[in-house]
Amino acid sequence: MKFFMFLVFFLLLGGFFIIAENNIYLNESNGVSNFFSLYGAWIDGLVENSGVVSGYVVKMDWLPSSETEE
Repeated sequence: MKFFMFLVFFLLLGGFFIIAENNIYLNESNGVSNFFSLYGAWIDGLVENSGVVSGYVVKMDWLPSSETEE
């Protein structure tokens, strides 16, 4: 439950930052479409970056090396 609340808070905070940084007025239809376009691009970037980070994590050597130094 805590993770879900953190996720909702993170997504809402991201939306508020998009609105504030781009001076979007949500009471206009153009502003709403602009917001959803920017928000969708932000979410898409999050997904892509998560994939990149996951790829790096998978490729890392997590086990200690079996070679011993003499």
